[in-house]
Amino acid sequence: MIMKCFRRQSGRQGFTLVEMLVVMVILALLAALVGPRLFPKLGKGKLSAAKAQIELLGQSLDHFRLDTGRYPTTQEGLNSLMVNPGVEKWDGPYLKKEVPNDPWNKPYLYQSPGTHGEYDLFSYGRDGAAGGEGEDEDIVSWK
Repeated sequence: MIMKCFRRQSGRQGFTLVEMLVVMVILALLAALVGPRLFPKLGKGKLSAAKAQIELLGQSLDHFRLDTGRYPTTQEGLNSLMVNPGVEKWDGPYLKKEVPNDPWNKPYLYQSPGTHGEYDLFSYGRDGAAGGEGEDEDIVSWK
């Protein structure tokens, strides 16, 4: 009877430690091959998201101007799209949600009057400094 109980335990099905290690090595190799190809696309996605957000904010600024006859001043900032800064004929809010941060979690920069037009709306990208290439590139409303 003792032999039968012992046989049942040794007949259990499962994975051995060696099999688990082999699977982990295979997964690590796949991650090493796929990872470097996937991460640059993540950066491009953030650049595209920032451009789309700047375009959306620009449209909201244009609606503000149509209602009030002017763009918000630099002091009033982008928050004037959500809360009336004391301007007559303000008919907002002009955004459905709060003013978003850029994809790198930094606030968009806004100047009015701008040096490139009636307003400048931009993000410095991942590095948070002027200039740069790739993911560090500045995303601007005037280009």
